[in-house]
Amino acid sequence: MSKVQTIIDELKTLSLIEAAELVTAIEETFGVSAAAPAAVAAAPAAGAAAAPAAEEKSEFDVVVESVPADKKIAIIKIVKDKKSVGLGDAKTIVEGAPFTIAEKVSKEEASKLKEELAAAGATVTLK
Repeated sequence: MSKVQTIIDELKTLSLIEAAELVTAIEETFGVSAAAPAAVAAAPAAGAAAAPAAEEKSEFDVVVESVPADKKIAIIKIVKDKKSVGLGDAKTIVEGAPFTIAEKVSKEEASKLKEELAAAGATVTLK
């Protein structure tokens, strides 16, 4: 058995208090810090977590996936107002679900529109 394996096997038998004492002794003897490797290991993880946040979408499309038959009138009214189309065009749009009601809008505006449509009975997704 190698020296390294012997040391690892011996470390496995230590209690938590003994392991903490060993870490302190190693830090003092060799002039190192056990926190440094943890900070280095945490830095890439923090960078990886920050990358998706930096790439967070700022523009969304609001897509009406489906409209229940008994809720169609309420959805038609919303589509008519939001798309500035006539009643007949709004009806055609709603009956052709799925459809995009708004493109490249802010997260806040997309959320408000989604809530309004969902309250009226539509199934809505943000893309």
